[in-house]
Amino acid sequence: MNKNLVTLRVWGDFACFTRPEMKVERVSYPVMTPSAARGVLEAIFWEPEIYYLIDSIHIIQRGSWFSFRRNEVTNVISIDNAKTWMKSPEKISPIQAGGGAVDGTQRNMLALKGVEYLITAEVCLTEIGKKRGHPLNTYRIEIERRAKMGKCYHRPYLGVREFAADFDWENNPQAALERRSAELGKNWQHIWAEEDLGLMLYDVFAPKARANGFRWLPEGDHLADPHAHPERQKKSKKKPVAPRFEGTLIKPEALFFFADVRSSKIDCHPNRARFAQNRVTEI
Repeated sequence: MNKNLVTLRVWGDFACFTRPEMKVERVSYPVMTPSAARGVLEAIFWEPEIYYLIDSIHIIQRGSWFSFRRNEVTNVISIDNAKTWMKSPEKISPIQAGGGAVDGTQRNMLALKGVEYLITAEVCLTEIGKKRGHPLNTYRIEIERRAKMGKCYHRPYLGVREFAADFDWENNPQAALERRSAELGKNWQHIWAEEDLGLMLYDVFAPKARANGFRWLPEGDHLADPHAHPERQKKSKKKPVAPRFEGTLIKPEALFFFADVRSSKIDCHPNRARFAQNRVTEI
């Protein structure tokens, strides 16, 4: 057993792990995606020195489908508008949400109700963390401490922010599955015996790219080497300026894998997962 593995049990009344191919109406995947699992862990504890690799997702309760209509907005607030409003509060023009509002619209959602998962993830040091010199176990202990006390930086959620998630620390995944099986009065292995789910969103950031780490530097603090990121100076004729961040600034890009459910479990570690478009070398 890898000593760097952590396990959390998460559950909630509702969940929606939106399929990216659905442009207008939201439709959920039948199970939690690795990116959603990573989001739950990072909501509890995250630092630029570490990153998570989702090892597996056990389905304790797969939930049931339900649909409803909700109010959404069609406009977004730009950064420039936010800066203007900070300087001149009298110029604020809020987005009008709600049914019948100018900026509002009603859309259908096909989501899940009554779900419960067991997330097992590997905690790894980023390049920034390796420079700090702190042992990896220090971060793992902090994750365990926060999870046991119910602490989080922001409330974890199941796919969308309005579907809040509850969480609890588990020392042993197998023991947790057996305990929940007895509590629910059914064999967890028969909840979802076997199914090929096809292509599923893995993440919007490749694990290899996240391994470099990223953090903004305090104002007035810059890296010593102004040429650390030469790609940022190509389009500028000005004197090179040291970047105000450490690590690698990466752009989001959807990464898909072939999801298989076996004995109510999805194996999704990047070293074992089958990725689409033969992109294993880029991961």
